[in-house]
Amino acid sequence: MSQQITIDDETKYLPKNPWLSCLPVLLAVFVYVMDGTIANVALPHMAGSFSATRDESIWILTSYLIASGIVIPSVGFLSKFFGRKNFYIISIMLFTIASLLCGTASSLGQMVVYRVMQGAGGGGIVPLSQAIMMESFPKEKRGTAMAIFGMGVIIAPIIGPVIGGWITDNWTWPWIFFINVPLGCIAAIMSHKLLFNPPYARRQKGVKLDKRGVFFLFLWLLCLQVFFDKGNNADWFNAVWIRWIFGISCVSAVCFFISQVGRKDSLVDLSVFKNKEFVIGTFIQVVMMAVLYASIAILPQFLQSMMGYTAYLSGLSMMPRGIGSLSATIICAFIADKVDKRKLVVLGLLFIGCAGLMFGMLNLQIAQMNIMIPNCMMGFGMGLSMVPIINLSMETLSNTQMTNASGLQNLFKNIGGAIGTSLVATMLTRFSQMHQYMMVGNLSELNPNYVTRIQTTTGALLQYTSPDMARHMADYVQYGTLIKQSTLWAFMDSFRIFGLLCFLLIPLLLLFKKGKTV
Repeated sequence: MSQQITIDDETKYLPKNPWLSCLPVLLAVFVYVMDGTIANVALPHMAGSFSATRDESIWILTSYLIASGIVIPSVGFLSKFFGRKNFYIISIMLFTIASLLCGTASSLGQMVVYRVMQGAGGGGIVPLSQAIMMESFPKEKRGTAMAIFGMGVIIAPIIGPVIGGWITDNWTWPWIFFINVPLGCIAAIMSHKLLFNPPYARRQKGVKLDKRGVFFLFLWLLCLQVFFDKGNNADWFNAVWIRWIFGISCVSAVCFFISQVGRKDSLVDLSVFKNKEFVIGTFIQVVMMAVLYASIAILPQFLQSMMGYTAYLSGLSMMPRGIGSLSATIICAFIADKVDKRKLVVLGLLFIGCAGLMFGMLNLQIAQMNIMIPNCMMGFGMGLSMVPIINLSMETLSNTQMTNASGLQNLFKNIGGAIGTSLVATMLTRFSQMHQYMMVGNLSELNPNYVTRIQTTTGALLQYTSPDMARHMADYVQYGTLIKQSTLWAFMDSFRIFGLLCFLLIPLLLLFKKGKTV
């Protein structure tokens, strides 16, 4: 049936009340996306419960990403095999059951297995939700629809650390998974009752699994995730095994894309990459997701390690982003279909870039307002730009391409988030080492400021210990100050790079055609 449907016929299959489809879609997306960040705050607590090291506990996060990354590009096949509505409900229920099991895990091995199940269930939720939202509305109303959709995608990962920190501090970490259970059940029931199922999205007969594609996809993403997770600790390409892992990942990626070309039963349809708007829009979203997830990782770390904030307070510091994102998505809901979407994206990227530069001017004597203002600006920019860029990248595609295109786009957005999270850890390490090397020469007897500080600190410590020990302790204090200052500069450099990256994306918007407004 899907092969006979043309763009002109698509209006026949619009639901009578598309807003009813928003309810289960938004709830499912919100729960899934929030779960991607809510566990980060509780990771040390889970590691302690399982007697696992910090490096071992990282697999609680990476196993989730690997499983969801494999399922995302498989969404097109699975939707044809089960029927899209059925597969959507199956995804929600698998995610919900796995969440319950995660909360009952008693060992690291069990947790990793349950997180794989959770990622497999959740991997199809976002691309299917995006496709459902886009298809349920006529093209002139898709800007408003994607603005509503953006509330779940953008706000959920921002408030995730806040909710996770509060639950971990006041209850116990299993409850960050248990809260998914009632919400998931409600979303599944509402999806069964309210979701519209167009003919081209129903179950198709004779669909075959691309086993070769699944194998290369699994090998590609598994090696890529190990490369990102372990690369910084292993000094990246200076380690032989890291070079092998990266090489295998690259070869597997090439083999995967080659295996998808010219095959009738391929896992994904690469023909969407012939669409210039889709390619450019996807690239912009990949960079934006890298900035979003890197900043979410780096800001709480800055507040906890440098400013002495607790886990809950550092999560609470992200709340202005949620307020900014909510404000932007509400604005987009009213004006997205009435103005040139390119202008909204440019304005959003300017907000994000300026917020990055403002974060790059922080110091250890800042007031809370110095964190709230750029946080709100960054959230506002994300909400203002992410929703229109999704619409710009998809509006020239037909409805029958939406599910496949959404899967591919979200796959690369996931990879972008992983790259951003990994690179920012490397940036902090390298920049800190660089600034430490540049500053260490100031710890010299030839520097009068250093001599004065050493004498003052030594004098204060003499009443507690011997002169030699007081001098050693004074040296240690000054060196600790140097380490803290070099780390601060590393954070500042990283934030500035985030801002510059957003500014560099703006010229790419000139490659889009001017969209129609109503």
